[in-house]
Amino acid sequence: MEKINEPKKHHFTLPSAFTILFFCIIVIALLTWIIPAGTYSTDKAGNIIAGTYREVAKNPQGIWDVFMAPILGMIGNKQTTGAIEISVFILVIGGFLGVVNKTGALNTGIQSIVTRYTGKEKRLIVILMVIFAIGGSTYGMGEETMAFFPLLIPIMMGVGYDALVPVGIILLSTRIGDLASTVNPFSTGVASAIVNISPGVGLFSRIILLIITTTIIILFVIHYAETVKKDPTKSLIYDQREKMKKEFNVDSKQTVPEKMTTRQTVVMWIFGLTFGIMIVGLVPWTSINKNWTFFETFTKWLTGNSILGTIFGTDIVPLGSWYFNEISMLFIFMSVVVMFVAKMKESDFIDAFVKGMSDLLSVAIIVAVARGIQVTMNSGLITGTILHFGESTLTGMPKPLFAILAFIFFCVLSILIPSSSGLAAATMGIMGSLAVFSHVHSSVVVSAFQAATGIVTGLTPTSAVLMASLALAHVSLITWYKWVWKPMLVLFLVVFAFLTIVSII
Repeated sequence: MEKINEPKKHHFTLPSAFTILFFCIIVIALLTWIIPAGTYSTDKAGNIIAGTYREVAKNPQGIWDVFMAPILGMIGNKQTTGAIEISVFILVIGGFLGVVNKTGALNTGIQSIVTRYTGKEKRLIVILMVIFAIGGSTYGMGEETMAFFPLLIPIMMGVGYDALVPVGIILLSTRIGDLASTVNPFSTGVASAIVNISPGVGLFSRIILLIITTTIIILFVIHYAETVKKDPTKSLIYDQREKMKKEFNVDSKQTVPEKMTTRQTVVMWIFGLTFGIMIVGLVPWTSINKNWTFFETFTKWLTGNSILGTIFGTDIVPLGSWYFNEISMLFIFMSVVVMFVAKMKESDFIDAFVKGMSDLLSVAIIVAVARGIQVTMNSGLITGTILHFGESTLTGMPKPLFAILAFIFFCVLSILIPSSSGLAAATMGIMGSLAVFSHVHSSVVVSAFQAATGIVTGLTPTSAVLMASLALAHVSLITWYKWVWKPMLVLFLVVFAFLTIVSII
């Protein structure tokens, strides 16, 4: 009998961030043929002067310009600064993380903590969530957490919790870290660079936000975990409980994780010290207190010494005045330090560093493609016109309202562009300039941006981190929504309150 061909099912899949951003370049290029061209006058520092908009002759962008835009987005042109220093930093930090991961220090360290606190699950939840939140806040910890799901799920289910608890511990914590990023190079760093401020500006307020939101999520996860432990039927995935026990081998003996070696312990201290130095280097100390000139004084003494200045160099930039070039150098230097501490072979070091860079190559390139949008707008002379529309609309708008609307705007776009680096490169140029017209500090816009990406990547199906985490835990997206809608609503309200306060102080 002849088989009847069944109609093929076509499932829609959202294009990659690269395709979406390139499509945006095409749309912007088309708009340069329609929108009137215009420009603003600028001061000596290059800042736009409100009220100076004027129309100019059009410069519509063609096919050549569309395909040239990502190239110029990387190297820059007269109208737009290139993203090369941001992309280089992303690659360098990828290399650093690759070298650290090669030592096994991060994985073994967290496994050691899990082993040490087995039987003290509530304390373990708190410690792990703080670690993951700090990881998300400082270096964008996300995809690398996938290795911890197979470790935590059997342990948490074995003590009476369900699979949602480890997902909350890992996923929610890193999303909170993104929401309240302190010096995350992929969100805070990229966004701050585009609006020409140091990533250290607004750091203290974001630390407060990190503490508040992390506390909220920890209390939520612990409350749910203890509720399920007392009454397993309260679990949102109770009907899958027995099946999951078999799938995750809950009743079988778990392999005892390796203990951290002395070298791995030292590597972890170096890892923490590196980010500590980065934070100190980025915070503009003299803008906080004009008398805090200790780093400038020390650097002047060091470079002025005939012997030490010759050994260390005379072009050293004092801590507090660092930017992407300096922190890129820091991560390269610390990578070499880790190599020597771990007694790593030169060939292994290079392989680990290059592999780490390759893992973040797509992120580095996406920044350039996204910057191509700004290149097209600037070259097509419509940036000024769009800003003029924003200036006319936002004149007289209260600062808190602008900050909240910016947050909502970033939330919507984060669904289409879940890459924080790509979203920042695509939007921060315009939003930073609009903030000037509303007299809102650029750091507030940066905070609104990263809060949006942190929350949305914990909700949107376009987030690779979210979907991979749920797949590893065998939890459906609908179940996830049923579980997190309340804490997410609280987080939205907290962000609204936070942006209101920081926009007026």
